[in-house]
Amino acid sequence: MSRLLDLTDYEIRQTFDCLAGLGASSLGEDADMFGDTLEEAIQCGPRTHDLAFKLQTIAELKTLLACTDAEIDHVTWALIRIDPTADVEEPPNWGSFPSLRTFWSAVLHAFEHDPEVQEQGGA
Repeated sequence: MSRLLDLTDYEIRQTFDCLAGLGASSLGEDADMFGDTLEEAIQCGPRTHDLAFKLQTIAELKTLLACTDAEIDHVTWALIRIDPTADVEEPPNWGSFPSLRTFWSAVLHAFEHDPEVQEQGGA
């Protein structure tokens, strides 16, 4: 069993501090306030943070995506308050992802392609 699977929600939020911050904002319970679709909420994440946060988020996402699917599942439920794999009827056309790995990969893509990050030479 992996060490991440043994962590409490608190320990996960401490380990992935920036991702936990996204769960309190663009990817939180009110994610629909950041866009009409889940993809728009993801795109909003980088725009609402400074460069240091963006770079740390990229590092955390790379760490998370190096984990097993079971670890990603365990960590996700401690970090965000939405289920990005569920078909949600409200708001209309919200969208969903086939897996949590695909979801976090889309979040990584959004942060890596943020203009401020690109200007700094990428991640």
